[in-house]
Amino acid sequence: MPLLIFSFAFLALPLVRLFSASVEGEQGWLIYAEIVSNPRYMQSLLDTVLVSLAVTIAAVLIATTAALFLTHNRFPGRSVLIASLTFPLAFPGVVIGFLIILLGGRQGLVNTISSNIFDTRIVFAYSMIGLFFGYLYFSIPRVLLTVMATAEKLDPALVEAARSLGAAPLQVLRDVTLPGLAPALIASGAIAFATAMGAFGTAFTLATNIDVLPMVIYTEFTLSANIAMASALSVLLGLVTWVLLMFARSLTGTSIAASG
Repeated sequence: MPLLIFSFAFLALPLVRLFSASVEGEQGWLIYAEIVSNPRYMQSLLDTVLVSLAVTIAAVLIATTAALFLTHNRFPGRSVLIASLTFPLAFPGVVIGFLIILLGGRQGLVNTISSNIFDTRIVFAYSMIGLFFGYLYFSIPRVLLTVMATAEKLDPALVEAARSLGAAPLQVLRDVTLPGLAPALIASGAIAFATAMGAFGTAFTLATNIDVLPMVIYTEFTLSANIAMASALSVLLGLVTWVLLMFARSLTGTSIAASG
């Protein structure tokens, strides 16, 4: 009963209210048809999905490489390196956006160096490229911690057996290591994707030429006072993310719940 009350009050009730708010406007249920027929809304959804997918793939590749190296190697400063790689978890999205501006903004480090050395201005902070790097910055630690936890539990006897049978390092990676890490890779990738889909602070900080779905929801709610449309877009965002998580869960069983 306590679990039922908690689930209804803090999970189900807000979602039900969000959905009901989306159909309380003049358009009613037709508001979802307007979203599908509106090029701006669909383009923002597509851009949000694409940048989230790109961030997920890059985060999984980088974090998996780092996790395998850190798991199989012990060296002075290893704990400091791990702490540095996971440090972005302490930053909110606004701070990460500010860091991207310091790196790739008009007065940023990259632009200053390129202007002085190559007489060329390079500014990427206020675009989808800047948003990609910002999302990647806080996605890598999430994937890294999950993959490291799984990599440390892999049976080293399997790797030794494969090597004793003459398997090359790449074959061991392909046939032994990656299959063992597959549940963690899918689970952490799904979490990284869901986080990037709903991230707002970084996009808000860099939002000069960025029109991802969380920003559209914000403008509809604050600038246009269109509560019904903001609610409908929120439902759409949650639905797309939920479908991805359910698909990933079907591939990994209960590993997402464990990793989350």
